[in-house]
Amino acid sequence: MALHRFSSLSIRNKLLAMVLLPLAGALPLLGLLLLWWSGAAIDRLLITKVRADLAVAQGYFDRVLEQVGSSTAAIAESYALHLALAQPGSADALALLQRAKARTQLDFITLWTQDGRLRVSDSGILAADEPAPSLTPLGVDGNRTSVEVLEPGQQHRLGSALRDRVSVPLLPTRNAAPSQRQREDRALVLLSTRAVRGPDGGVIGHLQGGVLLNRNLPFIDHINEIVYPEGSLPFGSRGTATLFLDDVRVSTNVRLFGPERDQRAIGTRVSKAVRDAVLGQGKTWLDRAFVVDEWYVSAYEPLVDGAGRRVGMLYVGFLERPFTLLRWAALVSIGVIFFGVMIVAGVVSLRWARAIFLPIERMEATMQGVEAGDQHARVGALDSRDELGRLAGRLDRLLDAIDEKTVDLQRWNAELDAKVAQRTAELKEAQAHLSRSEKLAAVGQLTASIAHEINNPIAVIQGNLDLLRELLPPEVAIQINPELKLADEQVERMRLIVTQLLQYARPSEFAGYVTPVEPARVVDDCMVLVGHMLASSNIQVERDDRATRQPPINRNELQQVLVNLLVNAIHAMPQGGRLWIRTQDLGADRVVIEVADTGPGLEPALMDELFKPFVTRKKDGTGLGLWISRSIVERYGGGLTAANRPGGGAVFRVELRADLPVAAVAKT
Repeated sequence: MALHRFSSLSIRNKLLAMVLLPLAGALPLLGLLLLWWSGAAIDRLLITKVRADLAVAQGYFDRVLEQVGSSTAAIAESYALHLALAQPGSADALALLQRAKARTQLDFITLWTQDGRLRVSDSGILAADEPAPSLTPLGVDGNRTSVEVLEPGQQHRLGSALRDRVSVPLLPTRNAAPSQRQREDRALVLLSTRAVRGPDGGVIGHLQGGVLLNRNLPFIDHINEIVYPEGSLPFGSRGTATLFLDDVRVSTNVRLFGPERDQRAIGTRVSKAVRDAVLGQGKTWLDRAFVVDEWYVSAYEPLVDGAGRRVGMLYVGFLERPFTLLRWAALVSIGVIFFGVMIVAGVVSLRWARAIFLPIERMEATMQGVEAGDQHARVGALDSRDELGRLAGRLDRLLDAIDEKTVDLQRWNAELDAKVAQRTAELKEAQAHLSRSEKLAAVGQLTASIAHEINNPIAVIQGNLDLLRELLPPEVAIQINPELKLADEQVERMRLIVTQLLQYARPSEFAGYVTPVEPARVVDDCMVLVGHMLASSNIQVERDDRATRQPPINRNELQQVLVNLLVNAIHAMPQGGRLWIRTQDLGADRVVIEVADTGPGLEPALMDELFKPFVTRKKDGTGLGLWISRSIVERYGGGLTAANRPGGGAVFRVELRADLPVAAVAKT
């Protein structure tokens, strides 16, 4: 029925239907699909970004936990501790723990006897005869490093300053699970327990060191700076990081809502949905979540203690509202583009369709005029130069030919009538019969000629119309392909971002082959790497290459150390200065490489922490360069030291052993 109705429509209506139906149907549907896909793509990009952010935060958290373990192990295995334990009383041990706490990043250090009695702590409390439970169950051989929760009864050895940070009053929070608690009195700590062994190898006690995470604002702010440095989030979004004890924020840079926005949201709680998924089921949450008073693109990772219990969460996320506004702006832009394309394509298509059906309508009107007796009806001149235009010209020429033949036929008939009138009466009937025969023959010939002349154009018209039906939709599609491509290009441009770690070689891993190296040639290679920085600065370089020995070391690792020292020296002289690089032999088995500058030198407060991890004065620095450099040099039996020059500036001294064979160095 629908096909019959379509076949009965005029050419004009058929062309309009063929032009407008794809624009009014397919193009809006394609636009809706594109809108849906773009929204889903933005969501996937945001989830990918927050997943990468969580991986960075978790990596830093694990590194700090590892540092707590290594610092505690270093103290427990130190010779100084064994000397202090050998002295009567606990005064020497107390002084040692206090010095160790001052030079490490630990918040507390305690020493316990083998039977679980507290012998001495860094807080100065000595209670050798007082029984007390250990801060955490011991692992194999008494060694364990993990996240732990300290109950109130286990916190009296932390010291008054730390205990004041533990208690967190709970604040009313939207969407949180119902709770009768008014205060969180437990402590979330990074705790390491290490066995202390006597001269015979037996365990004589345990050393515990830890970091308190409750209200540890420098720790959580450093995580946030690593994950979301300045300018890493576009459109005014802001990144946040949080540590949870159970579902309570004990350390965060999320701000409170209302008039207290300058205060941190410590004491607020996570939403019930997140709590059930992360703490209840042990899943990692990667989705939008309601954080205090706004929606954030969030990632929550459960924190597990040494016994495998889920005791808290690590969170990172960024504000969702700017990206939501961006998404709506993109959707509106796509919609405007699609509607604009539809309007332009519709206008152009209608103009082209009019160029097709107008010649056909004029030819039809001409044929109707001829049928009505108007022998002068013609199609006339057309602007079209295609098949329809040529067909209209042929139709006019055919009508002209018919008129000429009609005039000739009338003239022949008049001559025949004159001849018949002159015939005799006897031949009148024969003449009349002959006249009728001739007329019939002429009419038959004319009819055959007309039929032949008309059938061919009609066949051409029919064939071209069929071809038009087959070719028209692709032509329309071709016309709108540039606009579709433009729309595709606009969608491709928004999407890393996160994107999308370690540029520093891990100090504990071997980077390549060990070979004897010439210090002067390594310095030459390093100067090429920092040449672009020197070219843009007003720094004069002085070289003094006197070293003749070739220390065995991996060339790439030595180059990494020297490039780090050169870059630091260049950064220390932003206004220009002088840079000295010296290589020389030291004694019979040493080679020294010095890098000195005329910068401001090293601050006294920085000297003690210079080679510790995460210590930096640069806004975009990680604080790992010098720590890794010293680790590399020490792995080959050498050393890295720093000092201030008498005339101003700093000097870094790399000392390498040149007496070890290559095979011996490779095994270290």
